[in-house]
Amino acid sequence: MGLNLDDYIRKIPDFPKKGILFYDITGILVAPKAFRYCIDSMLEIYRDKQIDAVAAIEARGFLFAAPFAERAQVPMVLIRKKGKLPGKTLSKQYQLEYAAAEIELHPHDVPQGRRVLLMDDLIATGGTLNAARELITSAGAEVPEIFGIVGLPFLHYEAALGTIPIHTLVKYHSE
Repeated sequence: MGLNLDDYIRKIPDFPKKGILFYDITGILVAPKAFRYCIDSMLEIYRDKQIDAVAAIEARGFLFAAPFAERAQVPMVLIRKKGKLPGKTLSKQYQLEYAAAEIELHPHDVPQGRRVLLMDDLIATGGTLNAARELITSAGAEVPEIFGIVGLPFLHYEAALGTIPIHTLVKYHSE
């Protein structure tokens, strides 16, 4: 497709705190050709794979999962921060670098016994995605693969995610 996605990802030093290099994907969102490239690439990657639904992490994961789900004609499952979903939820607590966090999903949205692609905009340490995968499997589905627009393997997300296949459109190997 010939697009260098790195040109659309802003690198912002010392955000959200000193010493962190933040990879900002909003440059993709304001450039229709870059955004289209991401969705088209996802559709190409998963065209011949059995994907029965896509589950996305709040909030930026929703931006990529929704158009993918619509074009792939599969349901989309929302994974949100605790307290954001009404009704019956399943929840999973996990550790961040300096604190604990919790995510939830509606168990009735998860297609039982089916294959759910798990995605987020950026894969860093893998902690949130691992908790999300555990939620999806506890709700009765399989997670055959994880997808992210950006991957930061230097943060060792494989340690949290194990042997599950991980596909990203851009990888940064050091800060």
